[in-house]
Amino acid sequence: MDDAPDAFRQLLLGAIPRLRRYARSLVFDASGADDLVQTALERALAHWHQFDQQRDILVWTISIAHNAYMDDRRRHARMTLVESHEDGPVLEELHGAPGPDIGLRLDLIAALQRLPPEQREPLLLVTLEQFSYAECAETLQIPIGTVMSRISRGRAALRGWLDGAPAVSAAPAATTAPTAGPQSTLRRVV
Repeated sequence: MDDAPDAFRQLLLGAIPRLRRYARSLVFDASGADDLVQTALERALAHWHQFDQQRDILVWTISIAHNAYMDDRRRHARMTLVESHEDGPVLEELHGAPGPDIGLRLDLIAALQRLPPEQREPLLLVTLEQFSYAECAETLQIPIGTVMSRISRGRAALRGWLDGAPAVSAAPAATTAPTAGPQSTLRRVV
């Protein structure tokens, strides 16, 4: 493996704070986020020669982090885990800087955790990291229309949960056959 040039290393160092922020908002665990950042940085350094100077290094490193996160999700998908719903780590992180809206922050974190990753990832990239829809689509390797749809559904679900409305399904709407009766005059044409 060739050593990465100093200019590349400096660009990479500059991207670490935002990469870390994205990782923490994605996995909701400081140590897991640090592991994800380290994995992304290791992969970036190992493949520095593949970096296109025309691209933003942040978009490239977040793409690497996203792929590492997806690899980890697939790896652990076969394992049956019982998740704890305790807010211990979240409360510890927030305890150091309590503000007037601590309850709202806790509600927002809980609501974000309820979102499926498919909606949470583009929502965080666009709102927190201020990626354009095109950059988000490139990072997640999905069409831009899918990015817009997932963000819209994610925002609607968050809004409903934070407003105390009845549970809104954050998952994509299931296709159902029309019911028989006078109200059902439309048919689905494929």
